[in-house]
Amino acid sequence: MKWLKRLGVLALLFGLVGIGGYLLARPAMGHDPSGEDLERIAKSPQYKGDRFDNELPRVDGPAMEIATEWFSGGSEYRTPGEPIQPQARTKADFANPPATGLRVTWLGHSTLILEIDGRRLLIDPVWGPRASPLEFIGPERWYAPPLPIGELPEIDAILISHDHYDHLDYPTVQRLAALDTQWFVPLGIRSHLEYWGVPSQRIVELDWWGQDVVGELAITCAPSRHFSGRGFKQNATLWAGWAIVGPKHRVFYSGDTAMHPEFIEIGERLGPFDLAMMEVGAYDALWSDVHLGPEQAVRATRLVRADTLLPVHWGLFDLALHGWTEPIERVRAAADREGVRVVSPPPGGMVEPTATSTPTATWWPEVPWQTFEEAPCPSTSVDALNSDQYGPDAWPSPT
Repeated sequence: MKWLKRLGVLALLFGLVGIGGYLLARPAMGHDPSGEDLERIAKSPQYKGDRFDNELPRVDGPAMEIATEWFSGGSEYRTPGEPIQPQARTKADFANPPATGLRVTWLGHSTLILEIDGRRLLIDPVWGPRASPLEFIGPERWYAPPLPIGELPEIDAILISHDHYDHLDYPTVQRLAALDTQWFVPLGIRSHLEYWGVPSQRIVELDWWGQDVVGELAITCAPSRHFSGRGFKQNATLWAGWAIVGPKHRVFYSGDTAMHPEFIEIGERLGPFDLAMMEVGAYDALWSDVHLGPEQAVRATRLVRADTLLPVHWGLFDLALHGWTEPIERVRAAADREGVRVVSPPPGGMVEPTATSTPTATWWPEVPWQTFEEAPCPSTSVDALNSDQYGPDAWPSPT
């Protein structure tokens, strides 16, 4: 009977740890839409049944195979072997406007400061220590934020693509909630922000193709192919990309997405773009309907009619099994084939993509990586988009 008592004690301890962890994580999980908010959201064409869904089916590999692959370790170069030294930034670096009217500062992963036609936007801000609801477990950032959050320059608007922890960061939102600025979010995310203290009147919540303005900028919520969820329910909130169109410049941000045909419509309706900021990392053949991967990111850049690509969603967190430099190496190889210009600043780096000379020097180490032929991961249901039909000769470069 002693073993039964010991088993009971262990079960109690595990239960207490689980309850304690949940209570600690609960604030960061946010709040799913309910009541009148849910009634309004349910009218969206993207809301099907009791949750949002993609236009194309999501096909994942077997759960057991995914778990086995994940715990097998993946590449031995998943994380940097040496510390990454980002370019340190302060508020003073933003004192002078970009000479070309368009400048972007990459702060790692998908956190960006976009200066366009006299306005300054902050995209998917993550200053927290981990992409997790807890500060002591989960993917940890590889370097401190290049720009301390207290050094942020004046921000005209904050754009959020979806509610995953590596894009919507609870401690960061807490710090930014007091800013007198607008938040642009896909449907459902208003509930998270209000729960964390962002005043409702500062939140612009949009469905796909919905549009609002910041001064002379038109901000359009664009379709994507992904999923959402911070707690126990997936897809209670929508996921999206963003098109930012000003009097002189146009920029597209993909958010997290797999390949989808709406990229063509985005280019036709809102392009051509001076710059496409496309997610390129955290891909795998077993979840190819979740992220683009490098080659499809390059192809999507052409589909939206942008000839310059800034790769994002890499270089900060260990979120997949590939080597940490593999996304950018494969992007450059694919871009050479497709005739797409790539700018790849280091963390904290500033670039003006329309400048006649834009630095694209390699800042990451040379370590082994797998090519597309060695580790293909094309999304399902989009064979035509990855064929020669939409290859380099499909249409002239926008510029």
